[in-house]
Amino acid sequence: MDERDVYTAKQAMQSAMKKGPIRLALIIGAILVFFLFLSPWVQIGAGERGVVLNFGAVQENVIGEGLHLRIPIMQRIAIMDVKVQKSLTSAAASSADLQEVSSEVALNYHVIPDKANIVYQSVGIYFKERIIDPAVQEVVKAVTAKYTAEELITKRPAVSEAMRANLAERLVAHNIEVDAFSIVGFSFSKIFMEAIESKQTAEQLALKSKRDLDRIKIEAEQKVTTARAEAEALRLQRANIS
Repeated sequence: MDERDVYTAKQAMQSAMKKGPIRLALIIGAILVFFLFLSPWVQIGAGERGVVLNFGAVQENVIGEGLHLRIPIMQRIAIMDVKVQKSLTSAAASSADLQEVSSEVALNYHVIPDKANIVYQSVGIYFKERIIDPAVQEVVKAVTAKYTAEELITKRPAVSEAMRANLAERLVAHNIEVDAFSIVGFSFSKIFMEAIESKQTAEQLALKSKRDLDRIKIEAEQKVTTARAEAEALRLQRANIS
């Protein structure tokens, strides 16, 4: 090996040494790009909770609002909405006196935040369709059957409270909390509404007749009193003359 070959070998070694850090930097850069591509961060918005799944298995910890780091491939974060939500439901039922009643009710509810993982595991994200709607239908039917059609109108606050309490008891078992409940309105059959109208008309006529009778009695008493006063005045006048 002559001096020229030695020089060439040295140049090759120096070139390899120079390329080593570049290759290392490229490898590190590629790893970082791949890591970022796997989205290691997850953001939980306002009114949301994150359910942690390790290889698909739901974990006990529930993560709150903000930016969180997850382990790519191993972990997935399912987002659960825990804000107050509103549900409007129409339900057909029968009253205690077998009148057909159509009720429209409004329910405000939310998933209990620290129980979001249990809700996700047992019901999933479609808890409204699977839990809320059937519960509202059942409760409206059950409570309506305890009151007559007329009582549903006259005792509306009590009916509403009974429905709310029943719903709250049912939903809390599924880690869903009732915030508010109200009856938007009742609809009855045409025959029943006509009967109610006739009853109200009869009551109004009866009240009017009673008032007329009371007025006539008062007028009669006034006439008697007036006649007595006139008779007494006439008697006194005659006594003075004699």
